[in-house]
Amino acid sequence: MLITLNTLSDLTSLGFDEIIDVRSPSEFAEDHLPGAINLPVLDDDERARIGTIYKQVSPFEARRLGAATVARNAAHHIETALADRTGGWRPLVHCWRGGQRSRSFALILEQIGWRVSILDGGYKAWRRLVVEALYDRPVPAPVVLIDGNTGSAKTAILNLLPAHGIQTIDLEGLANHRGSLFGATGTQPGQRAFEGRLAQHLAGLDPARPVVIEAENSAIGRVKLPPGLWKAMCHAPRITIEADRAERARYLTHAYADMTADPERLLATIGKLRPYQPATRIADWEALVLAGEFETLAAELMEWHYDPRYARHRARIGASSTAVTAPSLAPDGLERLAADIASMAGPLAAAQEPHR
Repeated sequence: MLITLNTLSDLTSLGFDEIIDVRSPSEFAEDHLPGAINLPVLDDDERARIGTIYKQVSPFEARRLGAATVARNAAHHIETALADRTGGWRPLVHCWRGGQRSRSFALILEQIGWRVSILDGGYKAWRRLVVEALYDRPVPAPVVLIDGNTGSAKTAILNLLPAHGIQTIDLEGLANHRGSLFGATGTQPGQRAFEGRLAQHLAGLDPARPVVIEAENSAIGRVKLPPGLWKAMCHAPRITIEADRAERARYLTHAYADMTADPERLLATIGKLRPYQPATRIADWEALVLAGEFETLAAELMEWHYDPRYARHRARIGASSTAVTAPSLAPDGLERLAADIASMAGPLAAAQEPHR
């Protein structure tokens, strides 16, 4: 059966047991449909070899070799990854554009008796919907930003808001990056993979309710925000968390424990600030790392680097905001802040909505 996706939400509403991406591992790694597993019918080397034969020898020889290779790989997947699937299993199979790779694999699975569907247009059809959602349409719900200087626990508070009935998008979570030079948390998704994750979240928003997003730059690590979302964020009302520097330094030291536990990594990251800070200040910060004075280091980084940069950024975009004071960034203080911000989001969005 051929399945057509008309919206991003169709992927979950159609109720397949599993999504199988039969593209090569490198294609899958670049981007794939949410929740898909990769069972390649041609790996990267096989795909390159068959492509070369197609161009340099003949299409017939390429198809003959391709069929034999697909059959061998399909047999391996059936005997291993799919060995425990029951008779009523309903997979959705796709390749790059719904061509020979997905159809060949689906035909074999159908002969076993499984109820197989093929995604019409393959990955390209999915990607087209992602691009339309991010680049051709406005953000579907009114945006409210959580702002505040470094260390003001914006991400932690953002993740507390759903418990208060507020819909949110955690851009840093989607990007697997905390949004600063010190913010790497592992391997980031590629741009296309980030956009696919983001588009899925946007598709799930209730247009009648505000969505709260953390204030960010136009790039988070190495991934970029789509222009439409970035514009909406620049014009959105802001709730700015105000906390004193000592409280933020304590919180930051805890939040970045992975950095303080790895002094060599921390020193290397501080070294990247040399183009922006005097050599004597860099040397002082390196000495604080070696002495284990991490709260003092965090306070100085905020005073001399991050707080001034935040102020310049806000001045450049002309951001206005509603302040909320945070006497404490301890867990109970964050809960109170989340409740306060939840009560503010709706009225701020309602006041802004005519200008969206």
